[in-house]
Amino acid sequence: MAAAPEEEVPGETGAEEGSASKLPLPRFVSLKSARVNLRVGPGKDYAVSWLYTKPGLPVEIVQEYELWRRIRDSEGTEGWVYHSLLSGVRTGIAAPWLKGKTTTIDLHRNTSEDATVVAKMEPGVVSKVKECAFAWCEVEVSGRKGYVRQNDIWGVYPDEKF
Repeated sequence: MAAAPEEEVPGETGAEEGSASKLPLPRFVSLKSARVNLRVGPGKDYAVSWLYTKPGLPVEIVQEYELWRRIRDSEGTEGWVYHSLLSGVRTGIAAPWLKGKTTTIDLHRNTSEDATVVAKMEPGVVSKVKECAFAWCEVEVSGRKGYVRQNDIWGVYPDEKF
């Protein structure tokens, strides 16, 4: 079995691209399947270290090897998944660093701190991210649409626009 290439440090040389996909590294994607095995190496012969059971969960691709992607989740866990188990659909997790605390993240009607709050998300809630610009992201969660401060969700980069 071929060894995985030495891990590159994302961002060291500016915009990097994946050796297989030619897409930017690192980048956020989401889990496509309800059952995704996280493996210790890039291949089916490697042991499974974790099983994800939440489709739509955002993850960050940090490395590529042929058809395998090394991902990192919001808790910092890393491992390898097969590329077809990932989706380009952008999602975000409401402030996972606040899980277990009695606080909520406000979902606003528009991109203003003074805008009407249309919903409150508990830390750890996953939402679809439609677009981000100027420190705000338009999201949808449980049928509700609104805007959340970009730094209140994990799954987008600071100042990322799309």
